[in-house]
Amino acid sequence: MLVTPALLRRLPAEGIADKELSVLLARERLVPVVHGTTYDALRDVSPMLASRTGLSTAEESMADVAAKLADLVAL
Repeated sequence: MLVTPALLRRLPAEGIADKELSVLLARERLVPVVHGTTYDALRDVSPMLASRTGLSTAEESMADVAAKLADLVAL
């Protein structure tokens, strides 16, 4: 799941994004990818999603993030 500032703005409104998030959190294969924001900002909006192990494009290139996600899907 790509976590962007736009997603963080929509989650508190409990709109479509919140419903989609509930479905995704029920699965064990959800990987949050923080892009253009931080895990601290995510934790403020969705502690449950922030508790998942994920990746950050501030720490790794988008290509490296994509490669890691591809490896996870292959498992």
